[in-house]
Amino acid sequence: MDLPNDLKYTDSHEWIRAESDGSLTIGITDHAQAALGDLVYVELPKAGRSVAAGEACAIVESVKAASDVYAPLAGTIVAGNDELAGKPEAVNENAYAAWLFRIQPADAADARKFMDAAAYSKLIAEA
Repeated sequence: MDLPNDLKYTDSHEWIRAESDGSLTIGITDHAQAALGDLVYVELPKAGRSVAAGEACAIVESVKAASDVYAPLAGTIVAGNDELAGKPEAVNENAYAAWLFRIQPADAADARKFMDAAAYSKLIAEA
């Protein structure tokens, strides 16, 4: 299972990448996309939307199930990956390249609380 060391992870299977402008890019992990199967639809949050930590703000749908994607922290959505609307299977092809949305955190310190790759690897091994 591919787990880039430069990312952070949540227990709800989102990955988080810090950007140079202070925003965070969010996607679902390889583990999550493998569990879902072939994605057929992605619903992304609109830019400008304020979200609370843990709030469902995107949906990924496969032939098996639809799953919510959660905001890992409070903030404002600054972008959605519109390319996924026409090509949701990109998440299956490379979960770490096919980001879902970017968020500007309300408190930058909140970004320090997430798991590193080793901790996330242990979490999914225990599941």
